Amino acid sequence: MSSATGLPNIYAVELTPPDLSAFSAGNTGIPYVWTFDSGASGPHVALTAIVHGNEPCGAIALDWLMGMDLRPVQGKLSFAFINTAAYEAFDPQVPDATRWIEEDFNRLWGPGVLDDPDRRVTPEVERAREIRPWLRDVDLLLDIHSMQHKTQPLIIAGPAAKGRSLGHVIRWPGIVVTDKGHAEGMRMRDFEGFSDPGSAKNAALVECGQHWEAESAEVAKDCVTGFLRATGAVAADWGAERMATRPLPEQKFYEVSGPVTIETENFRFAEDWRGFEHLEQGRLIGWDGDKPVHAPHDPTVLIMPSRRLWPGKTAVRLAQPVQP
Repeated sequence: MSSATGLPNIYAVELTPPDLSAFSAGNTGIPYVWTFDSGASGPHVALTAIVHGNEPCGAIALDWLMGMDLRPVQGKLSFAFINTAAYEAFDPQVPDATRWIEEDFNRLWGPGVLDDPDRRVTPEVERAREIRPWLRDVDLLLDIHSMQHKTQPLIIAGPAAKGRSLGHVIRWPGIVVTDKGHAEGMRMRDFEGFSDPGSAKNAALVECGQHWEAESAEVAKDCVTGFLRATGAVAADWGAERMATRPLPEQKFYEVSGPVTIETENFRFAEDWRGFEHLEQGRLIGWDGDKPVHAPHDPTVLIMPSRRLWPGKTAVRLAQPVQP
């Protein structure tokens, strides 16, 4: 499990990942993928979890929904547990070790990537190819994730204005970040029509908080509630009793001017950034080898600084506040 290399555990594991074996058969012909059809016209709405195996909050939220026997009032509703091999290998003693088995599942979704005959076939590639036909039928997607550091939860809205609009109507959490993704590879939330401004398809990726903090599971439940209500998959007041106990957050919007993609084996930050620091233009962020990295604009808001400081990966995303 190579993803743990060089990453000491700095956060307590407060969550217990649920046993998902009862969901293994699925009902779509694809393991761990469940789809329910209302019989009435409407979009195919989908929730996905554990794209990364060390992010249990999404599994908790989907287990919670499946336990309700929730069914759509229109269209179709899907629940999909994605990288179950990595999830099942999770060890709370080394919790960073099972983000993936061999490679990042969430960098495989660019044009032609999964069809490349020369590409090494990893467990992640096999699983991506297995779920792709189902994913192509999805109209509205919420992909549930969590973060390395304890910082404010946020919605990643992708590159198109329609993603920001979806984040706006979901409402939980309150921070919506528009970005173009990573140089390393395309995310599932950006696959085909999800990121095409001319397509009616749409997607959001939610980062619910630190991977293993208890509150991340509650944020995941908040976000799935807002998403299901916003998409019309459930009644507009579904979950009202729960949400009455959860404060409605102030909405703030940010746009990423660009990721800092690591070029050398010796990237290091100038300070112990944790996320949402607002820096003045010119402030030193870190060094990539001998090359300093400075804040390009005022303010420069740091989004999700990484602890995986390896060549080709994103060290941090640099954003500015924007109007909705």
